[in-house]
Amino acid sequence: MEAMIERCAGLDVHQKSVVACVLYGSLDKRPKKEIKTFQTTTSGLLELNDWLTSMKVTDAVMESTGVYWKPIWNILEGNFQLILANAKHVKNVPGRKTDVKDAEWLAKLLRSGLIESNFVPPEDIRDLRDLTRYRTKLVHNCTQEKNRIHKILQDANIKLTSVLSDIFGASGRRILKAIISGEKMEEDSLRHIVHPKTRASISEIADTINGRLRRHHRYMLRQHWEHMEYIEQNIKELEEQISHCLKPYQKELELLDTIPGVNKNGAAIIISEIGVDMSVFKSDKHLASWAGVSPGNNESAGKKKHSRTKKGNKALKTLVAECALSTLSQNNRISSFQKRIMKRQGKMKARIATANLILKIAYNILITHEPYQELGPDYMKEKQVSKELKMVEYLKRKGYKITPTDQEIA
Repeated sequence: MEAMIERCAGLDVHQKSVVACVLYGSLDKRPKKEIKTFQTTTSGLLELNDWLTSMKVTDAVMESTGVYWKPIWNILEGNFQLILANAKHVKNVPGRKTDVKDAEWLAKLLRSGLIESNFVPPEDIRDLRDLTRYRTKLVHNCTQEKNRIHKILQDANIKLTSVLSDIFGASGRRILKAIISGEKMEEDSLRHIVHPKTRASISEIADTINGRLRRHHRYMLRQHWEHMEYIEQNIKELEEQISHCLKPYQKELELLDTIPGVNKNGAAIIISEIGVDMSVFKSDKHLASWAGVSPGNNESAGKKKHSRTKKGNKALKTLVAECALSTLSQNNRISSFQKRIMKRQGKMKARIATANLILKIAYNILITHEPYQELGPDYMKEKQVSKELKMVEYLKRKGYKITPTDQEIA
């Protein structure tokens, strides 16, 4: 392997310790080697930083081992050219395996320039990512509590969901609070808490809440209700903090919000996962592959075999898939694209293909800083017709005679 870096280090990261191997020397000669082990406490990592500085190391590489690489990255960031390697890409050759050999192998690969770094966003984007991912978790937890309340109501023979489309709306919440507090619910009292525009009549609502509510049911409802309100309050506080972190990226947020299917929350998640500097990705295809929404490629002896999309960024992949699903009822280029793929390959493949398209659009918007331009639902059809007309003109110039048919151009 041809050497490209004179002084580099490979770091084998563990929970309690990190093994560092430094390779240094002339590029045309066999390098010298220094190996040392450090603790992963802050004082130990500062010693690692001082030792690498004394060895005049310029580049360092480590594997993305769980979350154990983050403390080391926090200390060494800014002092060295750090590379976070995918463990699958730098797997050592079969044989004896030790921490020292792993660190040495990483250093050898880095010295030869054979390691491609994973994307690690800047610190402010990493903070925003933590907030948006936690908000998503809290929303899921809140939904779980609502489902538990639904279950308790059914067990207590309270069929409120039959007359209210959303029992967690304004009227539904007031009714549930009265039930939990043990108030006697009659038609007169319901008229004061039910919104006048509610479709169901007061008598229908009174009939559905006349169940067999036991003390146990009321206790469980109170537990779920208090936990749900606590989560909702946390979500509000998180959204305020997310809005504060997004202030430097308001322009990018508004640009991404122009994409069909992407709302403010979706745009915030996209920014938190990929940042706003698209130079870290070689192309929109590389970004789609990193997110895990690119089609799989499995070909051997000229035959294409069944393949799946590879694993990628779960948060980003889930978001763009949800955005693709929300465009299905719309009438635009993206929805037309999804319906066209759905006819040939089914719903799931169409959804992933549409997620791929949305992510590529987001990439190009962040590159050009121009809003999304709607091309219309017939864009692909018009593009195909234009392509066929150009082919016909080309054949005519070559001397061929083209006879038109009655068959409609697909």
